[in-house]
Amino acid sequence: MNTFGEIIGQITAAPSIIIHRHVNPDPDALGSQLGLASSIRSTYPEKKVFVAGEGVGDLDWIGTMDQVADQDYQNALVIVVDTANRPRISDQRFNKGKTLIKIDHHPNVDPYGDYTYVDTSASSCSEIIADLINAAGTKLQMTTTVAQNLYTGIVGDTGRFLHPSTTVHTLNIAAQLISYNFNPNAINLKMGELTLSQAQLQGYVYEKLQVDPSGAAQVVITQSQLHALGLTAEDAHVAVSTPGRLKGVQSWLIAVEQPAGNYRIHLRSQGPTINDLAAKHRGGGHPLASGAKAADLAEVQKIYTELITLQKQFN
Repeated sequence: MNTFGEIIGQITAAPSIIIHRHVNPDPDALGSQLGLASSIRSTYPEKKVFVAGEGVGDLDWIGTMDQVADQDYQNALVIVVDTANRPRISDQRFNKGKTLIKIDHHPNVDPYGDYTYVDTSASSCSEIIADLINAAGTKLQMTTTVAQNLYTGIVGDTGRFLHPSTTVHTLNIAAQLISYNFNPNAINLKMGELTLSQAQLQGYVYEKLQVDPSGAAQVVITQSQLHALGLTAEDAHVAVSTPGRLKGVQSWLIAVEQPAGNYRIHLRSQGPTINDLAAKHRGGGHPLASGAKAADLAEVQKIYTELITLQKQFN
């Protein structure tokens, strides 16, 4: 693995920098991407700095993407944040630049890039970017905008500091960030904001949740249910943490039917390690928060059966 010093050296030398993140971005993907871009722009106004990827949906309150032309990749430094493997990188032109850097906090299952910095002990990629900026001294600036972006990412990936990934270092970084002139309370409230339809989806999850005596649980969210509520498959993210509030539920999966009829699997745990299970089904992620794919309901049931086995072994 490379050092912060080597990565900072590449940033200072590059005349053009393009920053990517993963598809279906969450607050950490956007916070780390936009925070790093803003820091570089503030420190080096002469550099061309772009943020690349598809639209961000209802997270546009965090920030939006740039229009990046093919020619912008010529001799560019490309940095990919918060993305464990290449297929999940938003905008597959990421490999068209001169040099590629990977910065991430997921297990390094796909060690791509000319330079790599992966810290699985970090709560979020935004925490890593804050460490990178702090290590850079005058070579990267921390500004109010940068601090707001990184705080948003940390809050998102720690579940407002509820998840076990929150460490003393995480809280120290958060304390540093909120010393800048933005309103952290507004971000915390925005993270918990729901539309009526999204709240009704959470109610549907409670109503339909199947709970095994072991403590594993599952629910399937169908396209018809999403349509009835006026929601898309992407909107289902608001219900991913819902089962974890129930006493007796320690691990769970939420299977969200996609328009093509396959399923996106959200796996969460408060006990057994689940990222190996996700990897068996074309996915991956953190030990306690992962994603996978299922071709049909039969595969969904197979994943649930395997989750029950993991939960029983953990018990």
